[in-house]
Amino acid sequence: MMNSDFWRAFARNKGAVLGLAILIAIVVLAAFASVLFPGDPWEMATAPFQPPLSEDAMLGSDMLGRDIASGIAHGARVSLLIGLTSTAAALAIGVTLGALAGFHGGKVDDAIMRFTELFQTIPNFVLAVVLVAIFTPSLTTIVLAIAIVSWPPLARLARAEFLSLRSREFVQAAITTGQSNSTIILRQILPNSLSPIIVSASLMVATAILLESSLSFLGLGDPNAMSWGYMIGAARTVIRQAWWMSVFPGLAIVLTVLALNLVGEGLNDALNPKLARSRG
Repeated sequence: MMNSDFWRAFARNKGAVLGLAILIAIVVLAAFASVLFPGDPWEMATAPFQPPLSEDAMLGSDMLGRDIASGIAHGARVSLLIGLTSTAAALAIGVTLGALAGFHGGKVDDAIMRFTELFQTIPNFVLAVVLVAIFTPSLTTIVLAIAIVSWPPLARLARAEFLSLRSREFVQAAITTGQSNSTIILRQILPNSLSPIIVSASLMVATAILLESSLSFLGLGDPNAMSWGYMIGAARTVIRQAWWMSVFPGLAIVLTVLALNLVGEGLNDALNPKLARSRG
């Protein structure tokens, strides 16, 4: 799938290339946060409310003298970790249930779709707040909460792909040769249905980062992990006095989500070239 034609199609989308460059920069920042900012982001680094470009705080400091740049770098780790792991968990749940529903159909399909609709009747953010509030806020509970509210669209997408592919000749040939259902699902249908799932997953990472930031803003983040949402939430009472405390973490969220959406659009063009040509 990731051949030269794929990369050429991806590179034709200039926005996607820009998004990939931004995303790589954010990943590098997160990976080398401890090298660039070796101190604990929770510790006092300078005087409180130092403006940007100060001697000891490039992006300023907060009300406790903590370095904003250090918080952003270490917060990138939390945001990317939660975004990727929660999306992976949502993929595992959604694709599994969608595959079973689309392949078997009938009563199995009806039961799984009713179960999916049960989760979709409650707004995602409300359900995530309730789940995190019930359990002790931590990285694990936040990941599980985001995964639980994110899997239904993936299940519907996987179901639609499996419904359209199960009647194809290559699937019928596999059934005729006596291959097991699990083999047909994993080796015949799933590889041919991955394109829209990959695109949806890339966009879901951005949604997960926004959800985590919103939960942290409300005080439902992990109290032991520095995050962008927490930084913005802590700055809301002093936004007029220290605008940099909320502006720079907010820019980090905007750039990350924008980059992921641009990359998702590029993946869509590369994996669905006919659709890209029709738009062009």
